[in-house]
Amino acid sequence: MSRPAPSPRGARTQRPGSALRWRAWARHHRSMAADSARRLLRRPLGSLLTMLAIAIALVLPAGLWLTLDSARLLDAQLEQSATLTTYLDEEVGEAEAGRIEQALAAQEGVAATRLITAAEGMAEFQQALGLEDALARLETNPLPASVVVRPADASPAAVRRLADGLAAVPGVDEVRLDLAWLERLRHLAALGQRVTLALGVLFALGVLLVVGNTIRLAVESRRQEIEVVTLIGATHAFVRRPFLYSGAWFGFGGGLLAWGLLSLGSDWLAAPVSALAASYGASFALPRLGGEGSTILLGCSTLLGWLGAWLAVNRHLAEIRPR
Repeated sequence: MSRPAPSPRGARTQRPGSALRWRAWARHHRSMAADSARRLLRRPLGSLLTMLAIAIALVLPAGLWLTLDSARLLDAQLEQSATLTTYLDEEVGEAEAGRIEQALAAQEGVAATRLITAAEGMAEFQQALGLEDALARLETNPLPASVVVRPADASPAAVRRLADGLAAVPGVDEVRLDLAWLERLRHLAALGQRVTLALGVLFALGVLLVVGNTIRLAVESRRQEIEVVTLIGATHAFVRRPFLYSGAWFGFGGGLLAWGLLSLGSDWLAAPVSALAASYGASFALPRLGGEGSTILLGCSTLLGWLGAWLAVNRHLAEIRPR
């Protein structure tokens, strides 16, 4: 009785699952990141000089950004202090002035009002000029009563509309407003934003050039290694990965140095700036990056380093052909 022939069994190919491929991909990325960091540490002086060049390119636009941010805070404070002075008719008495103040407070767009009687106005005028004795000899008070109005919206257009509405209230003689300084401040802020944007773009291109030139030299130094791994089937993504991490490390280190330079500069200038502000009777502190600003600075610097490396590696990989 013959036995049935055994069924032929060949070698089976098993494709790794998605979880296994993901772990291998993440493990390779960690390996390349650590290897790139070790390569930078082997050349500490050259790496430090490259990062310092990146930091210098980042300090100026970051400093201007901080200055504009403090200017926006100052602009908000000035808007809160923007007021209109409404002068009443000379024949208006204190009782009538109180009713006019209530009418002004009821106007749309008015946040708060403060009545200054003629006597109070004269007292403030005497105290400001130091002419108590001379002004006390006047037979009549030439100053009218006035109402100081703080608008709810301090934009120039809204304040002008409010001034026109207040001038139409019976008993109001004149409405004074000075928005020229506020408009000049906003024009300067808009100019500063454009200058900061232009400098930021120019210095970002400088960072790309610095990182790109450094990565180009690294690619040339490993040209034979790249040709060998390409010959045995390595993809461009595999070859490009360590250089991308090197560029990201350069950018991150440059961002850290820029953060340190900005912090040292703020500490160095804090005392004279505070003394200058105190001489004008004001208090002002230099702005600092803070947590959000530091994250943005480090993120942008790392991204610029990665992008510079990507551009340099792609360009040179296209020129390298395995022999």
